[in-house]
Amino acid sequence: MDRFEGRCWLDWWANSSTLLGSIEVSVVIATAGAGWDARGRLVSKDDEDRDGFAFLCDLDPVFMLRSEDGSTVDVTVHPTDEYRRFALTEYSGSVARLVEHHIAL
Repeated sequence: MDRFEGRCWLDWWANSSTLLGSIEVSVVIATAGAGWDARGRLVSKDDEDRDGFAFLCDLDPVFMLRSEDGSTVDVTVHPTDEYRRFALTEYSGSVARLVEHHIAL
């Protein structure tokens, strides 16, 4: 496969059993040398979807990219265009990551 264009979902997992968010995206993934280049955009135009996506990206930009056939790959999201567009890189770090978030009351 030299190129893939299609709909996928970016899933944000808090742990192995808790999915906190999933957003439908349109992606283009192409081979680039020994690796790949991936870009995409949010399908939804809803500001609430974008705000939720932005919150999760700021919390931890590692998502699971899930395609229609159920295949998955862990990716790091690099947002642009006020979180409506993004670039993706394959995530190769530790499966267990500490995420801290504090809410000022």
